[in-house]
Amino acid sequence: MLEKYLPALLVGGMATFSGIGVSRFAYTPLLPELVHQGWFNEVFSVYLSGANLVGYLIGALAAHYISLYIKPRLLMALCFTAISLSFFLCAQPGSYIWFFTWRLIAGISGAILMVVGPATALLAIPGASRSKIGSYIFMGIGFGIILSSLIVPLSIQFGLSSIWFMLGLLSLLSGVVSDRNFIKLPSSIATEKKQTNSTKGIKGNVKLAVLFVVLAYALDAIGFIPHTLFWVDYLAREKALGVDVASIQWTVFGVGAIFGPLIAGRLSQQFGWHSALYIAFIIKALAIVIPIFSISIICRTLSSFLVGAMVPGIVALTSGRISELSDAINYKRLWGYATAFFSTAQALSGYAMSALYENMGSYYLLFYIGSAALFIGAFLAFLSNYVVGFKLFSIFR
Repeated sequence: MLEKYLPALLVGGMATFSGIGVSRFAYTPLLPELVHQGWFNEVFSVYLSGANLVGYLIGALAAHYISLYIKPRLLMALCFTAISLSFFLCAQPGSYIWFFTWRLIAGISGAILMVVGPATALLAIPGASRSKIGSYIFMGIGFGIILSSLIVPLSIQFGLSSIWFMLGLLSLLSGVVSDRNFIKLPSSIATEKKQTNSTKGIKGNVKLAVLFVVLAYALDAIGFIPHTLFWVDYLAREKALGVDVASIQWTVFGVGAIFGPLIAGRLSQQFGWHSALYIAFIIKALAIVIPIFSISIICRTLSSFLVGAMVPGIVALTSGRISELSDAINYKRLWGYATAFFSTAQALSGYAMSALYENMGSYYLLFYIGSAALFIGAFLAFLSNYVVGFKLFSIFR
């Protein structure tokens, strides 16, 4: 089955690989090096992380509407190109505004890829197979983290510029792979437009359950900020473990992210989309607070792996839950809204936590905040199964 739908998986997988795995998460292990090599001070480096989050918000809000006017293949090609340029053009020290602008563009492009890529791939997979292999699309996130985490320590000896260049090359190659497989997909664009025009709603109205899932997903965005933005810097500088040790933990995080969609798929088959989703939230909430109590090699490795696994795991489970409550055609619209809620919470919490760090000079409290947000998200995900009978007014129309 995987071989049969390999083109669809590569189109969606390369979108998640470049859209988040490289465009978003590659910056985390770069952050301490930007400070160490004097490109920016620690405050500006942290705020540059927020630029990508703001861009992700803009892209998530615009993705569905842009995709109605630009064909998916061209739109995805433009986004892959923009992400590549964002790395190539930041390969030399420059002004804060220059870097902010290109991190913003990378965020916009990454969000569009995350909305359009999986939706396009799912359209090429029949409904009977979609639930079984759809989660594999999000393995691209983990592979992006792994490759970027390996490139950073290997490239430091050649200078920070080489890291940016190699990340740009990764994005460009992933775009080529995606495009070569896009032309192998069945012709689904015309079908999508036809069905979109004839489908006014989902089973009469969008269910309140969808809103609960979307809000839980937004809380996940708050919860994963400490690990995805500050984890390497927290270990390397605040806990004085050094960049090499911290980079190893980011690699472990990436390994977890590769296995995350597989774990999510197993959970969904065993317990169903609903139960699997809130179980994943609880696992992630507990894993985030582990380093508060201990950063021993066992504890920090367990935290890295579990949080890494649940980053794409929750993405895949949220995607599956929304798909379960809708259909393949309306999925793109609802997934776009979910991504927009997620990115809004991500941008706001990213800047809020950056400001909190600036005032406190420590990341310690951020892990508590992240864990609390995830426990609330778990509660909302749990409740989503018990409000299906209540219909929501047309907030998503």
